[in-house]
Amino acid sequence: MAAQDTQTATRPATASVGGTGCVVSRVKSRLQAAGLRPTRQRMGLGWLLFAQGDRHLTAEGLYEEARKARVPVSLATVYNTLHQFTEAGLIREVAVEGSKTYFDTNAANHHHFFIEGENRLIDIEGSDIAVATLPNVPDGMEIARVDVVVRLRRKA
Repeated sequence: MAAQDTQTATRPATASVGGTGCVVSRVKSRLQAAGLRPTRQRMGLGWLLFAQGDRHLTAEGLYEEARKARVPVSLATVYNTLHQFTEAGLIREVAVEGSKTYFDTNAANHHHFFIEGENRLIDIEGSDIAVATLPNVPDGMEIARVDVVVRLRRKA
């Protein structure tokens, strides 16, 4: 099973995002391609999100990173921006607990391990899990995607 722990993935801040070129120009291109205006806040948060490769983080975690990097944003702006990025298909929202939501910079089709007690997600390749049957959906609806979260805990 090909699983990748993206919580600890690190890359220098000057690394490219999804190709060649500087992070700032790549983030700007991604935002524009998604139909989002590259405002100062979106650029700053986009740089923090995408400069370190694929990873999972909460809005609160991104807010703390923004404070440390001196990106002037409020927690409300972080939430709004993450939801805008999600709607634009730049990131994925992964609901793990009732009130615990992670944002995944890997928007490709894949699933997750969730390590209980560590509050950490690890990617599972989409092809590593097969869902044999799905329920009938109500009239006028269609399945957008299937998210599988496999919960793990350390052996005692």
